[in-house]
Amino acid sequence: MDRQKMIDRVVLLIAVVAVIFAAYFYYQWSLIKQNPQAVTQKETADLVAKVGRLVILPEGEVPTVATVADPEALKSQAFFAGAAKGDKVLIYTTAKKAFLYSVSMNKIIEVAPLNIGESQKTSSAPATP
Repeated sequence: MDRQKMIDRVVLLIAVVAVIFAAYFYYQWSLIKQNPQAVTQKETADLVAKVGRLVILPEGEVPTVATVADPEALKSQAFFAGAAKGDKVLIYTTAKKAFLYSVSMNKIIEVAPLNIGESQKTSSAPATP
């Protein structure tokens, strides 16, 4: 009988722990469902804080963050020459700067100016035969 009581208590303890975990994860899921951008915003804020300890970042602007998925496809671009899979790119469109950050080394690999939305002006004169 003593062994049976011990087994019952262990099963009860496992059930209670499972219910607690289920309640916690349901609560987290409901928070994400209410604000799906919250996780992304938090990850971006954490990344900006990490990179901000290494270099002075533009203020008053939230960057667009991209993750390097295939560094081999980007090797032809000088900015991505030292990139590895999982590295992050912080793009500041107003300040016109981009930062390549290595998550694994916790280092800034590259900083470059941006040329977004600047198109070359072409002549609009009609062609003569």
